[in-house]
Amino acid sequence: MTTVTEAPEDATEVPEDELDANGVRIESASRLGVLATLRRGVQLSPQITDGLWLTLALAVLAAAGRVVVPLTVQRTIDDGLLADGGPDAGRVALLAGLAGAALLLAAFCAAMVNVRLFRSTEAGLATLRVRAFRHVHDLSTLTQNTERRGALVSRVTNDVDTVSLFVQWGGIMLLVAVLQMVVATVLMAVYSPILTAVVWACFVPMFLLIRFGQKHVNAAYTSVRERVGAMLGAISESVVGAETVRAYGVSGRTGRRIAAAVEDTRRAQARSQVLVSAVFSSGVLVSNLVLAVVVVVGAYLGVGGSMTAGEVVAFLFLVQLFTGPVQMATEILNELQNAVAGWRRVIAVVETPVEVTDAPDAAHLSRGPAAVSLRDVRFAYPGGPEVLHGISLDLPARTKVAVVGQTGSGKTTIAKLVTRLMDPTSGAVLLDGTDLRRVALESLRERVVLVPQEGFLFDGTVLDNAAYGIRASDGEEVASLEALRESVAAAFDELGLSDWVADLPDGLDTRVGQRGEALSAGERQLVAIARAYLAQPDLLVLDEATSAVDPATEVRIARALDSLTSGRSTITIAHRLSTAEASDLVVVVDEGHVVELGPHEELAAAGGIYARMHASWVSQTR
Repeated sequence: MTTVTEAPEDATEVPEDELDANGVRIESASRLGVLATLRRGVQLSPQITDGLWLTLALAVLAAAGRVVVPLTVQRTIDDGLLADGGPDAGRVALLAGLAGAALLLAAFCAAMVNVRLFRSTEAGLATLRVRAFRHVHDLSTLTQNTERRGALVSRVTNDVDTVSLFVQWGGIMLLVAVLQMVVATVLMAVYSPILTAVVWACFVPMFLLIRFGQKHVNAAYTSVRERVGAMLGAISESVVGAETVRAYGVSGRTGRRIAAAVEDTRRAQARSQVLVSAVFSSGVLVSNLVLAVVVVVGAYLGVGGSMTAGEVVAFLFLVQLFTGPVQMATEILNELQNAVAGWRRVIAVVETPVEVTDAPDAAHLSRGPAAVSLRDVRFAYPGGPEVLHGISLDLPARTKVAVVGQTGSGKTTIAKLVTRLMDPTSGAVLLDGTDLRRVALESLRERVVLVPQEGFLFDGTVLDNAAYGIRASDGEEVASLEALRESVAAAFDELGLSDWVADLPDGLDTRVGQRGEALSAGERQLVAIARAYLAQPDLLVLDEATSAVDPATEVRIARALDSLTSGRSTITIAHRLSTAEASDLVVVVDEGHVVELGPHEELAAAGGIYARMHASWVSQTR
């Protein structure tokens, strides 16, 4: 009988203090403050600041153009309509013409600001989406499973949209509003320092109130973004599981779950809008109050001779230029809180630590026969008990290995560790004597391929899905469509599946549907096997998937697997012991321990756990 052996002494090993605890979660939102969130957001989307100074200069010109009207009104009244000797029509016409030209220039600047801002922000937010999407894929399956898929997708789509809406509209409007307030304040002070002090005395308390209210608005919008993500997660889950919902007649219960999620979102939205309305209404109230006060005080100053009629009217225009941005700014600040809430959720994804990543000194291994070793491997899922207890194995190259055991014994966990979908809690998994954590992921994915029990297919054709297995070398273009077709057709032929392809409605161009649902489970597995064959791995890890297919498809799968595994190192999670019978080596796992190891004939005659499992299986298949 083959014995359990230790890995080579010279194997590369990772220090114990560097091992991952496999407990990383995706936080619901980043804990950064507003300014820190904006700074971090710009760092993640650097294109947003491209040409910023020119955009700011154009924004200043656009804002300055808005003060042309008050100045023109003042000069028209004082120097044109009330001029010595009577109204001066020529001066009035000249002033109106100059004002019109200035307004056209300001309008052009404002348009250019919007164009530049849209281009830069779309480029920046596209970078943010891609980066967030890439990071989601880099996260381990354990980390991804800490959040619903729909909610995770919502962060890359819906939450980025809230950022886009603010940056493209609110950001520039807020900038123009601030510039307009500054310019209006300076001009008001030139006309009347007393009236300017009155205006600011009325607005300072409101600014303090807004600052206090923004904290509550921020919390409300954060709650909204979380509820929206939860709602989308519940809806997408119910859509994907529609067959199960119908099969078990639980549409009512599912509907109530979705209705509850929708209601939670409605309440959060309503609460946020109540707070927004309160803050916005305070701006409107104070603005109207200020206008009334300025009319009274301005009239008093005008009667006293401190201001001309034109100056009083111009000041009223300037007050409106000041109060308009104040009202607008309160609304924009509320949108800012919504954008910050969305930005925080995206940042939380991007800053989630990647557990499975390349080490600084990651090695690229040479292709060839692959030997696998497990050295005192232990593993526990986050928050759960240990499921593998110090497993040590030596699996030679070009060996067909079958891993058998009861459900929950740890078979699939071993497969995930060997393919490095996650890392052990302690111990090491080695490929040709090198710890997987010291192997470059690119090199590992070239050499090791996992064929899961449920072959996942993308929405497309059989050709598209099989061709995912074809890799392009560094600097090499992906093959042309005709070359891909020839390679895929040859792969199906070599696997003995050309007759199956010929029976499909459109051959290789047959569409498989979303998640491959146009094909049966066994047919999906045939495409997955062809995809693995085209990848030409050195080590193949199979989660056997013949337990739920018809006999004819099972024969096809078995024949294809024989071609796929020929001459390769293979580890199969065996659900049927016929696979173990055909293997070179059988690993028996029981409650997280390797309890038996050896060829089928030896284990079947040994009278142990495997012998009892095999005898039971034989009796059931007769």
